[in-house]
Amino acid sequence: MAPAVLQAMDLSSLRAVLAELRSELLPSRFEKVQQPEPHTLQLGLRTLKGLVWLEFSWRADCPRLVRIPPPSRLGSGSTLAQQLQHGLRQMALIELKQNGFERVVECGLAHRPGEPIQRTLVLEMMGRHSNLLLLDHQRQVITLGRQVRSNQSRVRPIGTGDVYVSPPPMQGMEANSKESLNHWRERLCLVPTKLRKALQQCYQGISPVLALQLADSDAQKANSLLELSVLEITDKQWQRLYQRWSQWLLCLEEDRFSLAFDGPSPYRVWDWDTNSSTSANTNGISLALGSYYRKHLDAQALNQLAKDLQKRLLQSRQREEQALDEQQRRLNETSSSSSFQQQADSMLCLPSPSKDLINQAQKLYRKAKRFRRSVPVLKERLEHHQQRLLLIEGSEMFLEDLLAANWEEQGERLIRLRELQQELDDLLISQSRNRQKRNRRNQQPPKPLELTTPGGLVIQVGRNHLQNDWISLRQARPGDLWFHAQECPGSHVVLKASNGLAEEIDLQLAADLAAHFSRAKGNHRVPVMMVPTSNLQRIPGAGPGTVRYREGSVYWAEPERGRKHLCT
Repeated sequence: MAPAVLQAMDLSSLRAVLAELRSELLPSRFEKVQQPEPHTLQLGLRTLKGLVWLEFSWRADCPRLVRIPPPSRLGSGSTLAQQLQHGLRQMALIELKQNGFERVVECGLAHRPGEPIQRTLVLEMMGRHSNLLLLDHQRQVITLGRQVRSNQSRVRPIGTGDVYVSPPPMQGMEANSKESLNHWRERLCLVPTKLRKALQQCYQGISPVLALQLADSDAQKANSLLELSVLEITDKQWQRLYQRWSQWLLCLEEDRFSLAFDGPSPYRVWDWDTNSSTSANTNGISLALGSYYRKHLDAQALNQLAKDLQKRLLQSRQREEQALDEQQRRLNETSSSSSFQQQADSMLCLPSPSKDLINQAQKLYRKAKRFRRSVPVLKERLEHHQQRLLLIEGSEMFLEDLLAANWEEQGERLIRLRELQQELDDLLISQSRNRQKRNRRNQQPPKPLELTTPGGLVIQVGRNHLQNDWISLRQARPGDLWFHAQECPGSHVVLKASNGLAEEIDLQLAADLAAHFSRAKGNHRVPVMMVPTSNLQRIPGAGPGTVRYREGSVYWAEPERGRKHLCT
């Protein structure tokens, strides 16, 4: 599991990434841009070695500039992406500038290397004040990630057409490697406060993470030292702290960085060991940090989306169960129709019934008739709510499976969860059938999990209701075999035996996978139905992926074997 705490990209990390990117990207030609998330842009730059992708993010909790692997095509049609695509077309990146200890990066672009800069892409990494702006040759804002109006900031409102103004200067002074130990110590001790606060107030560029790294290599010792008052720190502790301070500044001045995932923080980009032979290694820092942030952000999104889906499924289940109970109560009331009929008959069988008695008998007849007519309607409603409960139960199983699928890449699991979320919107929330059909027409074809058997045949596994429907009824061909855990919610598994002769090992693997992708995967052995897809039939009025079958046979499967095959 990824660490719960995400380390923010501080000055040291930014300087390390820029030092690497300058040697790799200058110059490079802008080629494409996309916006996969509201506060994130991905730029493709062409170099002599190929296309390099950078990720610019002004997200408040995680602003960053990193290199990333080639991403999926997503978000190229956003307004901001189109504006950048038009404004940077056929331009070359010729400059990556960052001044002092500011976390502001300016990417200068010109028509050709050596010509004056015509466009500047500015990334401001300042927590909740982070932003991204595109400037013209006169430093006027062409477009930006978010407008800052006067009612949001009296210090620095900025919008399209304004002349760009740099952020207010940081508090504290710039750190200097020539400052002596005594002078440095005296500056930190001017105010009797905690060491953590003194470092961040007296000097620029000291993030909470960097303060930990400067204090000690052990997280507990580092926190203990930072909580001490500057007047309580011993001479030996000051000397050790100053040694690390000097080493950090030396790494910044010489652009000498290395990435390590140890110490008191999740990662660090400078080496506190002056004799280390790896301190000059700068290969792959930006790409490794890109993978680090993507892994953690995907984990956060995965956990949050899973919680939202669990909450929605629980609420949907409760609503359907309440509606089912209500319809069942009304159906039970209809059983008294015969008693109303008998009461009315007994009233009219009296020798001389009065007018009031006749009127009362007529009311009882009408009530009994109304109850009898409502029986088929109530039974139809009961079936409707029962089918929706089956859909919800299946969705809960799909969600449990995705959360437990440690064999699958985190990004792929997030995609599958979003598909399940979209499916819930269409199946459980949409009330209009026409709207559901329109949504399905606009959707991309489902992409079920596909595996290859030892015999060379393809196995398709549905990971949601729409994928189940797709592989079992729409894409199935004569000769294909359908597998499903018996009397248990689970995924549909289709062995494409229409492409070749299925051997026993292929059949057993398909059965094992059907057992693994079911609610019964905790059992040692699971009965699995094997049915030719030509014997499947859609149930009219039921949800997608709901089928009935005839002439099937039972295979005994082991879910653990299916899990092991997925992990290999």
